[in-house]
Amino acid sequence: MADKNQHESPYTGAIALSDGTVFLGTGSGAPGIAVGELCFNTSITGYQEILTDPSYAGQVVLFTFPHVGNVGANADDHEESSPPAGKAATGTVFREPITPPSNWRANDHFDAWLNKKNITAVSGVDTRALTRSIRENGMPKCAVAHSPEGKIDVEALIEAARAWEGLEAADLALDVVGDAAYDNSERLWDLTAGFANNDQTDFHVVVLDYGVKKNILRNLAHVGARATIVRGDTPFDEIMKLDPDGIVLSNGPGDPAATIQRCGDTIRQLIDCGKPLLGICLGHQLLALSLGAKTMKMPQGHHGANHPIKDFETGKVEIVSMNHGFTVDTATLPEGVEESHRSLFDGTNSGLRVSGKPIISVQHHPEASPGPQDSFYLFERFARFMRDQRS
Repeated sequence: MADKNQHESPYTGAIALSDGTVFLGTGSGAPGIAVGELCFNTSITGYQEILTDPSYAGQVVLFTFPHVGNVGANADDHEESSPPAGKAATGTVFREPITPPSNWRANDHFDAWLNKKNITAVSGVDTRALTRSIRENGMPKCAVAHSPEGKIDVEALIEAARAWEGLEAADLALDVVGDAAYDNSERLWDLTAGFANNDQTDFHVVVLDYGVKKNILRNLAHVGARATIVRGDTPFDEIMKLDPDGIVLSNGPGDPAATIQRCGDTIRQLIDCGKPLLGICLGHQLLALSLGAKTMKMPQGHHGANHPIKDFETGKVEIVSMNHGFTVDTATLPEGVEESHRSLFDGTNSGLRVSGKPIISVQHHPEASPGPQDSFYLFERFARFMRDQRS
């Protein structure tokens, strides 16, 4: 740990927290300073998918797994679905230096990829100490610096962390979506065929985009749905003109209590129209708010691919991928809305169902990119709702 009064150092990277804590290390990725909310992610694979998940907009991701970079980077394993979402996480933090690529699918060194994506990184810092700090004190504002010349202005870095506005009351979903609607029929990745398109589709789904991940669209295609992706604030009448069999409220970043101010009218009308509805992550929170519940900020959030939840419909325990810093307050659920899934780590909500309506809504990421794939069945359940409504 460094003296916070030090203005220059031979180190090329640093991370400063808003409380004045500073760690010096080796910079990589994009030179400069990145600010955001520091969270830790416990996944041991999928760093490229994680850093391109638009839900991480406004955040700096600390990986608890020490070795990052060994599978390199490629053109396929990214999760943003539109150019505005091209930069998700603002920065990232590693324990060990980035390792050289050693994978048959790699076509880029991870350091070079970070630079191209304009993500600032620092390695060689005590990630265990930072993780403990988050667990004890919550997710802090932070600033990450990469100075190839080895000049780190520590005081300026601390001030940058303190000056950042934070995620609460931030409608970040507005920054990670495009204006033009587009279609998707690309299926899940196959070892021999890669990403192939559906020749025929059984359903047409409209996805309200708050920062949708590609693998959500691919999972929809895998169960026979062609997806039309539109902005999350698209008016209800325009959505209905597309004649969808079902609606998806996508994942995304920021505070749901801010985004609902822009998108709530549309969601409430969609709930009332009776069409099958699937909410994921931010979409789940927006659905809950539209139904009359409340959301709240979590101290450390859930970020990783090893989270156990229980599905109350089947009684099964699943291991799922999670990425969220806000949660639905189950004490505020109105009559007719009940919990369908629950986190077995801390008892927070991970899903909702609505009495008499074909609605599936989950806080976790059933598209699982990176895995595990325990929750792929939710897309099949959604397809069954659409199939039943036709009969």
